Order: sequence, then C-alpha cells, then structure tokens
Amino acid sequence: MKLFKTSLLALSLLGLTVSCNDKEFLDVQPIGALSDEQLNTPANIEKQVIAAYSQLGNDVYRAPYTSMWPYGNVRAGDAYKGGNGTADVDAFHFYETFSFNRVDVGNTDELWFLLYIGVSRCNDALRRLNAVDAAAMPTKAVRQGEVRFLRGHYYFLLKELFKRVPYLDETVPTDQYATVSNVALSNDELWTKIAGDFRFAVANLPDNQPEIGRANKSAAQAYLAKTLLYQAYVQNDANAVSSIDQTKLQEVVALCDQAGAKYSLHPDFATNFLTAGDNGVESVFAIQFSRNDGTPKGRTQRGNELSYPMNPDYGCCGFHQPSQNLVNAFKTDAQGLPLFTTFNNQDLSKPEDFQTNAVDPRLDHTVAIPTHPYKYSPGFIFETSWLRDQNTYGVYMSMKETVLPSDPSFQKTPPFMSTSKNWTIIRYADVLLWKAEALIELGRAAEARPLINRLRERAQNSTARLKTTAGQSISNYRIGQYPAAGWSQDYARQALRYERRLEFAMEGYRFFDLVRWGIAGDYLNTYFETEKTKRQYLKDARFTKGRDEYLPIPLNQINFSKGLYKQNPGW
Repeated sequence: MKLFKTSLLALSLLGLTVSCNDKEFLDVQPIGALSDEQLNTPANIEKQVIAAYSQLGNDVYRAPYTSMWPYGNVRAGDAYKGGNGTADVDAFHFYETFSFNRVDVGNTDELWFLLYIGVSRCNDALRRLNAVDAAAMPTKAVRQGEVRFLRGHYYFLLKELFKRVPYLDETVPTDQYATVSNVALSNDELWTKIAGDFRFAVANLPDNQPEIGRANKSAAQAYLAKTLLYQAYVQNDANAVSSIDQTKLQEVVALCDQAGAKYSLHPDFATNFLTAGDNGVESVFAIQFSRNDGTPKGRTQRGNELSYPMNPDYGCCGFHQPSQNLVNAFKTDAQGLPLFTTFNNQDLSKPEDFQTNAVDPRLDHTVAIPTHPYKYSPGFIFETSWLRDQNTYGVYMSMKETVLPSDPSFQKTPPFMSTSKNWTIIRYADVLLWKAEALIELGRAAEARPLINRLRERAQNSTARLKTTAGQSISNYRIGQYPAAGWSQDYARQALRYERRLEFAMEGYRFFDLVRWGIAGDYLNTYFETEKTKRQYLKDARFTKGRDEYLPIPLNQINFSKGLYKQNPGW
C-alpha cells in the first residue's frame, strides 16, 4: 500500500510537469476572476458603487466605525470601556486612559486599513464612472455624486481620528499610493478636499432617490455643513483652536436650512433607536443593515455587537458602559434646566436617587439602569446580574444601539449579538444643533435658542414609553426650555455644548466635539480628577494637550510608507 501511494504521487508529479510545459494550460483564464475590461460595463460599475456603499458597515468589533463608540464616547468620559476587565480588548483601555496608548496598537492600524478600503472602493468606482459614456450609463452623474459622498464620509472619519492622512483620489494610480505623504496637504487643505467631495455630491445628487439608502442632495448638504463646521475651527500645529472662520459658519447656516427642509424630528425621541424609525422623518443618512437576506449571517451591525448585557437572553459582552459622570449630567434643576457646574457634586447611584432627583427623560432612553425596564419593555427589568465586571466599570449599560431579544431585527452571531436595525450617521437633530452652534459663534445667539428648545420640547414629550408595568414614570422627569432672559453668547454656547452631550450621548460624537471646540484637554483632565476616585483603573489616566486630540499614525503605516508618513506631534 505504501509503494502504491508513492507510485501514485510520482505519476501525479509527472503529470503536473507535463501540464506545466503546455502553453495552452498557462493561457487558461482564472475561474471566478473578472478582468479589468469586464468590469467596465454599466452593470458592473453599478456593482462597484454598491461595493463602496457596502464598506459603510464592514467594520468589526475590534475596530468599529459604525458608531465610533471607542473613540467618540470612551475617550470623551461619557463611557467606560467595559467588558471583562482592562485586558479585554486592551486597545480600548489604551484609548480611554490616553497615557497607555501607543503607536503600535493593532486595532488602530486595522481601523486605518478598513477606512482606506472604503476610499479604495470609491476611487475604483470613480475611475470606471469617469471613463464610461453617459449615453451608455444614464445614471453616471448621480452615481459619481454618490461615490464622492461616500469617499467624503470615509475621509471625514479618517480626518477626525488621525488629522493628518494621505489624500488619495481616483487620479492617483494604485501603485503610486506609497508615494503620497500624509502631510502633503495642510490641515485646512485636507478639509477643503473633503468638502469638495460633498460639494460635488450636492451638485449632482437628486432631491429624492428611487432606492432607499442611497445618498441624496439633502444628505450631501448636511455632510458639507458638518465638514465646514469642523473646518471653521482653525487649529494650529499643536491642535489648539486659533480662530473661528465666520464665512464658513455663515455657509453652515445656509446649508442646514437647505438640508433640513425635507426632514423633521420624530415626536418621540425613542423612535430614533427602534426599528420603527429606520429611514424615518429624522434620518438624513443611515447605514442599511439586513438579515435573512440569503447570506450565512446576514448584513448586521458588527461594530456595536459588544454592547449587549450578559444575561441569558443575550449572553455577551458587556462593553460600552455609560460613565457615572454622564449619568449625573442628566440631572435638572427646579426649572428643568441642566446643572452646568454642579451636576457631578453628588452621584445618582441608588434606585431611589432617580426619584428624589429630577432628570432629563433622555437618561432612560440612553442608559440601562438597575431596577429600570430595559429598552422600553416594562417587564424586562435590567439587573446588576446582567453586568460583566461591575467592580471595575460600574452598573450602567448603553441602550441606543441595542434591541430587545424579541425584536425582529435581533440576531445572535455567536458569541456576540447583532441587529439589522439601521445605524443613522446624520439625523435631523444634528442639523438643528449644527445650525445653532454656527449662529452662536456668529453672535446670533437669540436665533439659536428656539432650535435648542425644539429638542428639549421633544424630550419633554418623550416619556410615553418610559413607564413601569403599573404605568408609573420610571424616573422623576423634569425638563424645561431656555428662557430669553440671560441668554448671552457665553450662556448660549454652554447650553449648546451641553445639549449636544445629552441629545447624542453614547452615539459616538462627544470626543470629536470637544476637540473641535478646543477644550478636550482641560475638560478630560478635570473629568479624570474626579472619576479616578470612583474607578481605580483610571488612576493613571491623563490627557496630554497637543498630542491626544488625535490617534497616532499607526506604526505599520509609517513602515509601509518607508518613513514618508510623518507621525502626529507628541507620539
């Protein structure tokens, strides 16, 4: 038998030798591969555009960018990393504490890589779109607008995460990518490039798309407004805000008016975080997810899959826990207004604290609190036994990104949980507050007050789902609107910044707001001074101004460029 196997092997190798000398064998087209020419048809170019859309939700739990929660919430003091101690996905611990972060963290490199896959898909689609005849592809200009919108999105995320990144468009051959420096453009020039993609999208996208999920003109106007708002806060090389560009703020106001014309607020704040709100009146642009779509695991959210509690209905994984500081921030005074300077003097920690103190209703839409119903289900009570490591990370969990186990969109992706619910990148509430922020910085604070009050009025009316089985309010809700008296520019600025925190808590934006406003260092070091007395693992946490506003350029990428890429200051 051994001799037979040896002879068979020899014959096989002989046959391989003969075949390899056959020129016809070498000329056979690879099975399952498409040539470049085959892709250059309208039908296949459409598929390339879809591939660019697909990358919006191709993140993984190690390097999420759907909600940006490790970078926007954990780094902002709105959330603790959570999970099973500091070593569980330790990169997120490094982000949270700042002082332990390094240039060689693999998760940071993977995040960079995944976002540049998005850029690459856009560039590939654009090369083909630019070359195709419009007569053969009547959708050419619209698809160019969509892809430019998507590329603007990927670059916006890269810009707010890393600040200095190489700008590669469809005119740069792929074999020349390594020759483009991440500092070839100034900070302002890079913002202008990103804005240019959205300007093109505004000019070429229709008001309405026949297919849900495709970017339209309003989405492009909104994203352009966001880009110009960030660009308006001029940063120096030390990442400090040196001035605010009033001309750009004026354009932000105009764009917000244009973008918001076809949208409105959901009457109930909760609708934004339920499947009933998918592609609703408040959704300006959202990532579309799906399940039972013919694929093995469906097209579900993977970037948020660590955020579910540890109970029999879910099973994993207890990350992304709201901080005590954030919970305290929802307290209100006798008029229902925020306690700007005193909210953190005393913790909301015991069940009775949520009845003896008045709170903004958005607290129970955002934070899972022991003894309170979970995700609007009066009989599904959040318990401390659902927590994974409460000794390290406390007793709260995040809820906006999760769904009930009975929700039709819920799907287990062992060992994780997932959902096919959309994730909204821009909602109308954001457009209102961008406009309010621009107005305040333009010295037109009086015009901003009604915009902020619209959100507070909506929150005031969003208590119908916040009930016990007996029909009683879960917490003591009190929220009021800002009066005209005392509404100065300084007070309005404070109110706007606080409103953004409460409205978008745990949605991934807070840290980037702090950096844009130029207050991240002072804000976070003050936060650490108090929070480290409650969370021992934060004892060495420290924000270094001029460095920690941005993640380091991954060491792997600097090595790939053979030193052409320059490291961010301080790293």
